[in-house]
Amino acid sequence: MNYVYILRCRDNSLYTGWTNNLEKRIETHKLGKGSKYTRSRLPLRLETFFILKSKNEALSLERKIKSLTKNQKEELILSKKDPYEFMKNL
Repeated sequence: MNYVYILRCRDNSLYTGWTNNLEKRIETHKLGKGSKYTRSRLPLRLETFFILKSKNEALSLERKIKSLTKNQKEELILSKKDPYEFMKNL
């Protein structure tokens, strides 16, 4: 399984990433070892995640979510919709 996830940082910013082991990746972020961006913005909270079949699908979705505005990412989180369905309406 592959996952795309969105974390909320201490400063209320949103971080989007992908992984094939969600629990381990979130723990790595929380230990300050996940990425340079999140390291200085602890603590973190997992807002949402999406399960994908392949790494390529995950990388593609991650790129699409990263291109959204912060407001659009907030709407995606609140919508609880499939991300592709959500982005179709943008």
